[in-house]
Amino acid sequence: MTSSSPLSAPPPAAARRSLSLDGLWDFRHDSDGIWRKARVPAPWQACFDDLAVSFGRATYRRTFAVPADWSGSEIALHFGAVGDRCEVRLNGTEIGRHEGGYLPFALVLPEALLQVENELEVIAELPDAHRQGDAADFAEIPHGKQSWYGPQAGIWQSVRLEARPALHIENLRLDPFWPEGRLAISASLSRSVDAALRLTISDPAGRIVAEKSLTADAGRLSHELTLADPAAWSPDAPDLYLARLALLSDEKATDDAISTFGFRRFEARDGALWLNGEPLYLRGALDQDYYPDGFGTPPSLAMLEDQLRKAKALGLNCLRCHIKVPDPRYYEVADRLGMLIWTEIPNVETFSPASAARLRETMEGILARDRNHPSIVIWTLINEDWGTRLRESAEQRRWISEMVDWLRAEDPLRLTVDNSACFPNYHIKTDINDYHFYRTATDRRQEWDLLCQEFAANADWTFSTDAEAVRTGTEPLILSEFGVWGLPDPALLRDPDGRDPWWASFGATWADGTALPQGIEARYRELGLFQVFGPFSAFIEQVQWHQHMNLKYEIEVIRRHPQISGYVVTELTDVHWEGNGLMDMARNPRVFAEALSEVNSDVVIAPGTASFALASGETAHFDLALSSGGARVPAGSRLEWSLADQAGSLDIPEIPPMQVHAVPLDVTLGRIGETARSAAQFRLLAPNGQEIARNVETLSLYADRQTETLPGFAADLDPIEDRLASLGYRRASADTAPVFVTDQLTPALIDAIHDGLHVLQIVDKAPGRLRDDTPPRDGPTSIEIDAGGGGLISGPYFSFPGYALVDRHKSLWRGDWVGNFSWLRRDGVFASLPGGPLLDLSFGNVVPLQVMTGFRPWEFHGRVHAGVVIGWIHKPAAFLIEKRLGRGKLVATTFRVLGPHTETDPVATALIDGLMTLTARP
Repeated sequence: MTSSSPLSAPPPAAARRSLSLDGLWDFRHDSDGIWRKARVPAPWQACFDDLAVSFGRATYRRTFAVPADWSGSEIALHFGAVGDRCEVRLNGTEIGRHEGGYLPFALVLPEALLQVENELEVIAELPDAHRQGDAADFAEIPHGKQSWYGPQAGIWQSVRLEARPALHIENLRLDPFWPEGRLAISASLSRSVDAALRLTISDPAGRIVAEKSLTADAGRLSHELTLADPAAWSPDAPDLYLARLALLSDEKATDDAISTFGFRRFEARDGALWLNGEPLYLRGALDQDYYPDGFGTPPSLAMLEDQLRKAKALGLNCLRCHIKVPDPRYYEVADRLGMLIWTEIPNVETFSPASAARLRETMEGILARDRNHPSIVIWTLINEDWGTRLRESAEQRRWISEMVDWLRAEDPLRLTVDNSACFPNYHIKTDINDYHFYRTATDRRQEWDLLCQEFAANADWTFSTDAEAVRTGTEPLILSEFGVWGLPDPALLRDPDGRDPWWASFGATWADGTALPQGIEARYRELGLFQVFGPFSAFIEQVQWHQHMNLKYEIEVIRRHPQISGYVVTELTDVHWEGNGLMDMARNPRVFAEALSEVNSDVVIAPGTASFALASGETAHFDLALSSGGARVPAGSRLEWSLADQAGSLDIPEIPPMQVHAVPLDVTLGRIGETARSAAQFRLLAPNGQEIARNVETLSLYADRQTETLPGFAADLDPIEDRLASLGYRRASADTAPVFVTDQLTPALIDAIHDGLHVLQIVDKAPGRLRDDTPPRDGPTSIEIDAGGGGLISGPYFSFPGYALVDRHKSLWRGDWVGNFSWLRRDGVFASLPGGPLLDLSFGNVVPLQVMTGFRPWEFHGRVHAGVVIGWIHKPAAFLIEKRLGRGKLVATTFRVLGPHTETDPVATALIDGLMTLTARP
């Protein structure tokens, strides 16, 4: 029966009454035996600084009284989640146990044990790496990112007492099918009896649209009905229906189960994702689901709502909830406010029959708790081969293939990913071909371009070629992890007393120590970076805009490939020391939040800029690409552009969804009067003049050089001599030249520097020392324990200039994951280079591939003119140094200012001019 007006529903059930047991509990950890107060819900690590990274066993204790009017009801104790296994005691008697730290469970309180005042104990345990008998250690339990950000144990979700009838509804499953409006309903009762039920369905406006009397047979209900013209749920229109299943006795409701649901169809078809019959371009962010206190219990419903609204404002339509089962309110908010969710099983670290069973049980529990949420559209079984060894084990490849088949059959309303892959692992059988790779565009732009090109071509490296693999070739391509570090402002994360968050002192064991936040401001001062960036807050702001510049470029490249159906940025928020969020842990958005939506939207203008630095009279080449995403660009639209003193517009034809339209554009510049950063503006307008999309590309435009005062030079290599001469530098003899230019240091040159020569070394040599004629020397030893040399090997410090040379490739200075923040002082001889101090995309041709190391902090106060720090200002290294010896001096740089790739590059020319001037000056 359907109607647009309210019908006569059964009277409300004698609603299950509940009593929250959240609040302060007595707490004792076995490590110290001290009773203290812990808040519930929260991991015990969030309650006590001394237990912030602890494993082990702890006891929670509190008292309660059952309300007098609950007499005659069954009393159940509900836990949202307790990590990882627990034993529950009532008045000293064990009443149940549970294993699985992410899932809910309930225990019936035996009436015979209940007293007027009752004591409840929960003994919770999170195992560490010790194996104790047959009990699993940490590696064999689903734990997710606890292996990265620290353990989380204890009662971390809400606890409540509930009064309910002995015969009650245990679960309600709703499978809505769009567009046909079919709704499959299944439910089970607490007892295997026949019973009468009444089902009522309300539409998104609250009107009852279906009502049906039903019968449970032997405690089971299975029924289908069809609603006419169902409203479709989507992120833009999150229309929710409400189902109420009432258990009846003499026509009166004695119990009920209530759940919202939404009609939607999410599918993979023809190499693309489709939502409700329309192509969908996925714009996601990885969400670790950690909160300001550093743990996984959301502090309030309001925060969940606030972060989701901010995520939508950033242009996101999907959150990939990363290897974790979140608080159920997370999904409720996504359902109500409109956000697609990609959910993953928390991983194990060691694959075994027991851990495989736990993964399966966890997925079953997720389905039982969360399957009615329309926001959840994708499941992932394994992330990056964590806990499995798919490349090595045919047994495990068969296991994941069977898991995919099982989950597809169990939940046909969602897509299933087997292994969300990264190099060197891959897919076996999946609905989506997703992959992860990280690069920083300022340092590795060509690699990023090539990776995206190969991925868009359905690269062989995304799938296994073993016998167990099943590949259709039409799986939608999703770049499901990529990103770039910025840094949060620590001042926004400190408590009212100015103390750092507890996690700031951790991270030293990650990325060779570069992930340690604590002391960042002290390191900033110690390295004299205030001379480069100004106040620390200015450095943080520049770092965040640097993050935006890289993300913007990388998204634009992705959008140039119509074969790629979406992406997931790493990540929504920072997590502890991992500083690549679009917001910090307190949910403060990055400074670029508003600007990001220009490229993080359905229709995107990808400029395809050929060169980010141009000189007077040169032509700016833009291989513009208009990417429609899930939208349609109407015929008769036009693209307006402007750069410097020029502007124009181009007619644009209709662009169907999920297509890319190429628009080549050449703009020849006139005379540039002043070197500066300049914005190329692009606006896509509909026929009615409404703006569809916009983008801005910032270029460095270089004015004509002044060559009248260039210093003379001598060089010991013809290529160097020819390049400098072509730039207007005059040749001179080695005896009279103000600057001697070389690529290698020799003993004779070192002596000449001591005698007054000014040498510019444009480094071109293998890693090791800046000079190779002084090999390291073994220190003395009195007893030879190890065969070979003696004690400490002498470092480069003991021979001028005293520095080592390190390749960035295959080192942390490469910058693929933990951020590299490369800078050039823009004062003195380099003041004419626009932008900065951080290097931007215009430095792509000259960005160093090597760093100089071995500096004392004081040397960054003037001796180092360009350098790099990693992460939270660690591992400082140099690209350009000035060092005196005797009456002369050395200027050495790893900037790649020579070679065919730089001959028409104004950045390389400007750097050479600065280097020559710096070397020539007293």
